[in-house]
Amino acid sequence: MSKTNDTDEFPFVEEELNGEELENASPDDAEKEFDPMSREHGPLKQLVDFNFLQYASYVICDRAIPAIEDGLKPVQRRIMHSLKDKDDGRFIKVANIVGHTMQYHPHGDASIADALVTLANKRYLIEGQGNYGNIFTGDRAAASRYIECRLTELARKELFNKELTEWIASYDGRNKEPVTLPCKLPLMLMLGAEGIAVGLSTSIMPHNFIELLEAQIEILREKKRTPAVLNLLPDFQTGGLMDVSDYNKGNGKIKLRAKIEMRKNNRLVITEVPAGTTTESLTASIEDAVKKKKVAVRQIDDFTAEKVEIELTLSQGASQEKVIQTLFAFTKCETSVSSRLICLRENRPVEMTVDEVLRENTAQLLRILEGELKLRKAKLLDDFHQKTLVQIFVENRIYKLIEECKTYEEVTAAVYTGLKPFKKLLRRPVVDEDIEMLLGVRIKRISLFDINKNRQDIENILAELAEVEKNLGALNGYAIRYLKHLIKDYKDEYPRRTTATGFKEIEVRELTATELQINRDENGYIGTSVKGETILECSSLDRLLVVWGDGKYKVMPPPDKLFVDDSLSYCEIFDREKQFTAVYTHERITFLKRFTFGGVIMNKDYYCSQGEQSKLQLFIEGTPEAVYVKYHKAKNQRIHQQRFNPSDIAVKGVKSRGNRMTTKSIKYIGSEPGRWWDNDEADAAPNGVLL
Repeated sequence: MSKTNDTDEFPFVEEELNGEELENASPDDAEKEFDPMSREHGPLKQLVDFNFLQYASYVICDRAIPAIEDGLKPVQRRIMHSLKDKDDGRFIKVANIVGHTMQYHPHGDASIADALVTLANKRYLIEGQGNYGNIFTGDRAAASRYIECRLTELARKELFNKELTEWIASYDGRNKEPVTLPCKLPLMLMLGAEGIAVGLSTSIMPHNFIELLEAQIEILREKKRTPAVLNLLPDFQTGGLMDVSDYNKGNGKIKLRAKIEMRKNNRLVITEVPAGTTTESLTASIEDAVKKKKVAVRQIDDFTAEKVEIELTLSQGASQEKVIQTLFAFTKCETSVSSRLICLRENRPVEMTVDEVLRENTAQLLRILEGELKLRKAKLLDDFHQKTLVQIFVENRIYKLIEECKTYEEVTAAVYTGLKPFKKLLRRPVVDEDIEMLLGVRIKRISLFDINKNRQDIENILAELAEVEKNLGALNGYAIRYLKHLIKDYKDEYPRRTTATGFKEIEVRELTATELQINRDENGYIGTSVKGETILECSSLDRLLVVWGDGKYKVMPPPDKLFVDDSLSYCEIFDREKQFTAVYTHERITFLKRFTFGGVIMNKDYYCSQGEQSKLQLFIEGTPEAVYVKYHKAKNQRIHQQRFNPSDIAVKGVKSRGNRMTTKSIKYIGSEPGRWWDNDEADAAPNGVLL
């Protein structure tokens, strides 16, 4: 009996081969049908793929990445919406706002409270009362039940408009929350943002509010052929100095430095710290550098409260300028931060530049201002229509037409009839709701005082309506006036805090050239912790070349303590390109070579000779003019001393054997003739030949 499979319902079940296919099929074909790398997978893989995609999309769109439309992450948007719900101008317990936000945010209260405190410390949107921590020292805020908050006037006026807001159901369907807020401010660039999602992360630097508004004015004034040149730079609340040469419009790197002032009595005072650090982490890094003897500071006093004040007392005789350089080189007084501007645009992640974001925000500002003007125009037209109807109804005594009417239908018809001659005075047709409004007019409004007031109200409405229509016809000019008004109101409140400047690269090796001393004692040890004769001064960043008497050499960091016995031939800072001249004896044959060491692996033993049985006779830097050799006396030996010219041979690698120099036993050797050199015999002695 043949079996059949429903491949639509079970895509992982193979169809049966017909007779011809079975006859022509090979064992390899049968195995391939079951190879998971060459066939469609079943519903389990589809389920995993779908769930992972859903999770990744959720983290990107609903948690970690801000939206370009209002510059907020979902939790921040829900906090602002909750504050608006509860806003009555007075301070509210943060715990109450957290609880209210949980109606919209499907996460715990701790994450909401932390996000609220972070927003409050950025100053623009939330005004806090109580202990909100300290951005300079890193102290945490008090518990949410002890602190209070409310919307700032800026947020209250510029972030909300129910009629322009798109609403969706909250996570449990019980409430409505905004998709995005109708924000007229470039909020994402004002606040900055950090976020890590699945497969991407964002790091947006905060910018100065007033500078952003001024740049928006330039965008609105630009002409098509001459686009505005925007020079938008980050601005951090902690102040400090910054080098933005690699900022790349929001997708590069910024170097940050503390602001350090010189004071009398050999003192330095840190008055501003780099963004991302605190006074606590900064002083800890200075203490660590002092312990390592990299910074000449003998006392640290932190007086930070509302302003940063870290006083450093320098060591006796230390230079203030040099200590400042070492602070930048070895402590958190200089840091760098990377910037990558990724945000959501129409609920999709995109990478943008600061200029592109601000242009999008400016276009959105025009749309929102236009929407507000149109709403205001519609409201004014409604007010004009109602007040004009009341004026017609009262001045022409139309209300008298309903005195003899017996039914409501007759009353309505009488009013319609009475208004017909005045249709030209109206800007839209009369509807039943208008009749209802007129029938509700109170008797006191028929008095002469109320009629005159009504006429004045209509004149005011028409004047405002003309102004609104004028603004709609010249929207750019209206937007510029709006931005200038904001600048006037908030310029003093939000000054620039971070100073942009160029940094000169610090030559760390120059600063630490004499940081360490390599000493040698009588027991055969060398190192920084050894007491004895100083043979070398170096930096902790240097690498030392140590050469032993048998030609063994090693490159290493400056050692604390290293046993070299009495066979140490050379110890200096390693330079792979430096040339050396070596003379060594191996199995009674002496060789001379010129070479460079080239690349090496740290702490690995090498030989510049032919092994342990060799003996270095001479090892010097560079190429001497000559090498003078005095031989041991031997029977029938006619030549007792010779002069060799190392420059006659080429410079090779350290592994080269070298040129054969002599087979005689060497008594003295040097790059200069010593007392042992016989000047009388020198003229008769032939120059040595290097084979």
